Amino acid sequence: MRGVGTLELRGVAKAYGKTAVIKGVDLTVEEGEFCVFVGPSGCGKSTLLRMIAGLEDVSGGDVMLDGVRINDVAPAKREIAMVFQTYALYPHLTVRDNMGLALKQAGEPKAKIEKSISVASDMLALGDYLERRPAELSGGQRQRVAIGRAIVRTPKLFLFDEPLSNLDAALRVATRIEIARLHRELGATMVYVTHDQVEAMTLADKIVVLRAGKVEQVGAPMELYNNPANTFVAGFIGSPQMNFLKAGAIDMQGETVGIRPEHLVISAGSGAIYGRISHVEKLGGETLVYVRSEVHGLLTVRLFGEHDYAVDADAWLSLDAERAFHFGKNGQRLR
Repeated sequence: MRGVGTLELRGVAKAYGKTAVIKGVDLTVEEGEFCVFVGPSGCGKSTLLRMIAGLEDVSGGDVMLDGVRINDVAPAKREIAMVFQTYALYPHLTVRDNMGLALKQAGEPKAKIEKSISVASDMLALGDYLERRPAELSGGQRQRVAIGRAIVRTPKLFLFDEPLSNLDAALRVATRIEIARLHRELGATMVYVTHDQVEAMTLADKIVVLRAGKVEQVGAPMELYNNPANTFVAGFIGSPQMNFLKAGAIDMQGETVGIRPEHLVISAGSGAIYGRISHVEKLGGETLVYVRSEVHGLLTVRLFGEHDYAVDADAWLSLDAERAFHFGKNGQRLR
């Protein structure tokens, strides 16, 4: 079972009347690649995914799958399978029938349908649930059924629209690991939409960072983490997010300096930045210390392990200058 295709977007645009929501996106997703669209709410990532699926019309540009323009191809004919946030299962059908419905509607032989369901259910640990209906399943099991329904179709491209957002925290992690494993086993081409940058960092071969309908940067997760193109990408990728120091406040006129929380050090006596500790989060494996600076506002320091700091205590911060990012007045990376 393999879903392998190459997706190419050429100047893809979407407008509702005079309002442009996707503003000329160019992108290539290679065969077998796991590509994640990430960005804040309203950036256009789900709209872009729906355009690829054929659920939204394309106002401009071309959507190409394996070199063939599919703008005008009906969704059911695109050899694309989509997994929705809401599962979209038929409540009156069993797991078996939900998973095999598309193949049945396509007139596939019963033996082929049963074999496809068997392979997919084994991959997703659903073999014991094939005769149950969705109401008898947990949220995580329902999502696995939705993924299985996509797998049995052996599409050229898998699309995922925020598939984990309805799950609780522990189940999100477990299902995320499951999706990563499926990608490795299937060797499939996948495009995945999320607002959660942790999901993007842990799943993606390639991340596409979107803002207001435009692509801000494309790259591998650690490439974006270590070499952000601008303050938006620098602030969006990474948790806790990057600290930004006021331009010119530490002898760097005209520049904003970015420093990740793990590259700030707290000392009691001296440092480049003075502040007072406003909050401490002890997470076991790490400690987050929030320091309020009159000049720079609230800064986050990330310390590995367990540390005790008193709220309202004085704190001096030093930064690792070699790990600092420098941005110009327009937000673009200088060095």
